[in-house]
Amino acid sequence: MSTQEHSAESVVDLTARSEVGVKAYVESGKPYVWISAAAIAASILIVVGLLGLIAIRGLAHFWPASVVVASYQEPGQAPVPIMAEIRSRESVAASRLRAAGLQLEGDQPAYERLLVKTGNRDLYGSDFRYLIEDWLLDRELAENVAVFERLEWGNFHGVLSAVMKAGVVIAEGDAWAQYQPLQQRADALRERIHALETGEIGRINYQLERLRLEAKRLQLEGKTRDNAPEDYARLDEQRRPLDADYELARKELRELNAEIARDSIRVRTADEREVEISLANIVRGYRPNEMGLFGKLGHFFAKVWEFVAEGPREANTEGGIFPAIFGTVMMVLVMSVFVTPFGVVAALYLREYAKQGVVTRTIRIAVNNLAGVPSIVYGVFGLGFFVYFLGGSIDALFYPEASPAPVFGTPGILWSSLTLAILTLPVVIVATEEGLARIPRSLREASLALGATKAETLWKVVLPMASPAMMTGLILAIARAAGEVAPLMLVGVVKLAPSLPLDGNFPFVHFDRKFMHLGFHIYDVGFQSPNVEAARPLVYATSLLLVLVIMSLNLTAVQIRNRLRERYKSLEH
Repeated sequence: MSTQEHSAESVVDLTARSEVGVKAYVESGKPYVWISAAAIAASILIVVGLLGLIAIRGLAHFWPASVVVASYQEPGQAPVPIMAEIRSRESVAASRLRAAGLQLEGDQPAYERLLVKTGNRDLYGSDFRYLIEDWLLDRELAENVAVFERLEWGNFHGVLSAVMKAGVVIAEGDAWAQYQPLQQRADALRERIHALETGEIGRINYQLERLRLEAKRLQLEGKTRDNAPEDYARLDEQRRPLDADYELARKELRELNAEIARDSIRVRTADEREVEISLANIVRGYRPNEMGLFGKLGHFFAKVWEFVAEGPREANTEGGIFPAIFGTVMMVLVMSVFVTPFGVVAALYLREYAKQGVVTRTIRIAVNNLAGVPSIVYGVFGLGFFVYFLGGSIDALFYPEASPAPVFGTPGILWSSLTLAILTLPVVIVATEEGLARIPRSLREASLALGATKAETLWKVVLPMASPAMMTGLILAIARAAGEVAPLMLVGVVKLAPSLPLDGNFPFVHFDRKFMHLGFHIYDVGFQSPNVEAARPLVYATSLLLVLVIMSLNLTAVQIRNRLRERYKSLEH
């Protein structure tokens, strides 16, 4: 055999071995394992990157930004003094700026444009502006520049020039030390006013309204003060102490409002205007330019806590979102109470009782198809059936005295929960049925052989072992329901809810009340806000919080499922 022939045979042999090796490697499944691992890793990186972007954009809103004092001079114009926080920057083509009406000099192709927050919306008309960085001159970080967060008109930037107590100037110039104790006093009074309005006065008004409705019910029943004097006397006896308490509370409220309006400050703006601000309208004041790292950290965590624990203000662009958090969690919990038993009973019937035939297969197909129906369709159904039909019937039967104002015949948290329960019902049914199908038939037969009835077998053997699958369905239902917005816009969610669905007034849980929701809050702040630039970081912060709330609810359910799975694992083998 020649050398060339031997070499050719060697090449053929190596090629054949290589093909066999590749085929064996592919058949072993290892390439698919690596592809799956790469896909999972990519998905995790995408999710972490998205959450990181949301967190950075959202949490940066709570960090106290430095206030720059400078002069802004456009070509051919006089310089304008300015105090502003630099929020972001971007490179903009010169042609785009010329199209916007700016007079540019030279042939520079692009300019750096700054988005700055000037505050003082009541003076300037808006608190955000775009400035060309090259025209921002003589920049400095003056330590005496203060930022005052207000209940109305947003932040105010300026230099504290005087502190006034009952209209009398008690300190001028750098009077920060005199301002702080007065602000603490105003904060304490504001907390007392809020507690009085939402607590004592709210309780009295609620009870007076119940008495008014009860008197109207007597009138509808044909009872008057002439033919039923004892009923009206009882109502009058209950109303008298409430009226007296209300007058005392109103008197205290007037005194507190007068006290909190006693003190004020004068602040000098960048253009040397003196503005008087009542401490009743100031939430907090701080000097960001003289804050150290720990001071800024303290301010940051105080703002985050305010965002989580307080209510919104300024068209939802300031303050917190606690009512939205509370409404979201409560709606999900009420929805879970409804969807779990109905889903489990339906799955139990389809798997254990229904005769497996054409009808049962049709029902399963219908359940699977329901999972793909657009959510807004469920909202329309909830509005028509729950609100108008069921709620209207309840009002006509049990609350005629409230007419024409509806009680249950209007969108509320109960109808929202029921609507989302129907929306997520297919998920729970399918997951539970899959769990029932995995339970060995031998366990059912063993239970029946020991004398247990079919109902006892299902209740004490089958359902406990299927509980992990039920929790899986509930987890999927929570994940979908907590993020739904479209149906809720029709059946209960509102921009601002003055009262929480849960409070200290009997019956404590008010299913008829409207509520706030994190998902709708994101939509409202992002697309309906009159102050877009102020709302933008809150959209990111609220989105991050919504993700954290859903994760918390899901992790709680996952923990319960894992415990149930460990408990019944040995019985499955």
